[in-house]
Amino acid sequence: MRRFPPGRIVCLTEETVETLYLLGEEDRIVGVTGYAVRPPGVRREKPRVGAFTSADVPKIVALAPDLVLTFSDLQAEIAASLIREGITVMAYNQRDVAGILAMIRHLGATVGCADRAEAMAAGYEARLAAVSERAARRRGPKPVVYFEEWDDPMISGLGWVSELIGIAGGQDAFPELSRAQAAPDRIVTPEAVLARRPDVILASWCGKKVRPERIAARPGWHALPAVRDGRITEIKSPLILQPGPAALTDGLDAIVAGLA
Repeated sequence: MRRFPPGRIVCLTEETVETLYLLGEEDRIVGVTGYAVRPPGVRREKPRVGAFTSADVPKIVALAPDLVLTFSDLQAEIAASLIREGITVMAYNQRDVAGILAMIRHLGATVGCADRAEAMAAGYEARLAAVSERAARRRGPKPVVYFEEWDDPMISGLGWVSELIGIAGGQDAFPELSRAQAAPDRIVTPEAVLARRPDVILASWCGKKVRPERIAARPGWHALPAVRDGRITEIKSPLILQPGPAALTDGLDAIVAGLA
């Protein structure tokens, strides 16, 4: 690392961008992923240097970053290319709520504002507890929730999504798949969803608009409680598919609204 705390940071995923803005450290950011949309001003304030599984390595190197932040094995080749260029890289791999909170605390400490990061994380913990407490007071069985991350093939939700469904008062239809990191390991069949009989369907098709009418029209799905009762809800992908502050706030609120 050329400088510590790092003064020039490139963020190749959305959640670290939002975290740094919320910490008041956005001036350190010199480049972002093209998928960064929170806060809205980031798209006009910061140069875009990549997508998710691709990045403009020469452009990143030209920005002379002290640190590049990546996420998961899907960006491993990008990270390796940057390391070979002499760039310091931090690869986060948070897959659950605890991991999101740990990322916030770690990133805050890395940029020299551990106290602010601790306060932010503690505030989220209190918010999650309050939502869970309200959900626990509701009477009746917990609704079974099928979360669909993609439609073809059908892919169920990741770990933090499953946890947030539980916090909101629901029961994930496929909890046994939620810890699988790779999308192919979370593929489900229409027959498997029919067997779980979800009361609610939440869908976020990773940047593609959800078509509830197409979900409802799947063979045999008219018999599902969620389809029968019209409880198919889209959650925008920036709110729930990024393991960061958005998922713990607007994403969780969207799940609560979908279960109401």
